[in-house]
Amino acid sequence: MNVGDLIPEVLGTDEQGRVVKSTDFPGQPLVIYFYPKDNTSGCTAEACSIRDNITALTDKGYKVIGISKDSPASHVKFGEKYSLPFLLLSDVDTTVNQAFGVWKLKKMAGREYMGTVRTTFITDASHHVTDIITKVRTKDAGEQLLEVIG
Repeated sequence: MNVGDLIPEVLGTDEQGRVVKSTDFPGQPLVIYFYPKDNTSGCTAEACSIRDNITALTDKGYKVIGISKDSPASHVKFGEKYSLPFLLLSDVDTTVNQAFGVWKLKKMAGREYMGTVRTTFITDASHHVTDIITKVRTKDAGEQLLEVIG
């Protein structure tokens, strides 16, 4: 996925098992952030920073969506635990991760494995990518988004 590309239609599954599509948000710019795992330190810091800046983001018209391969049940617990006021979508089979190009080979502690590379995509109202944040500052991800959006 590159700047200028139209995002894929399918974005993931919500807590009720419903497939959520980009067409569910007509004329609304989106912030779609991919993160590795619910309830880990970096992912929690990122989610809470976005939560703390949600009013500024929504005032600019953005709908925020977080996506990981965790289950809908995990997302419900994560969202409730940290009072996250945005949509968390599941991509258990990683098809959405792959469509966005964030499912990649990772290395940690000398081992290699496939996983989600933390990445944020910002779209315009027609859902074309306007910005991609690949070096997410987890502790101030919300402020970083506002810097990029302007």
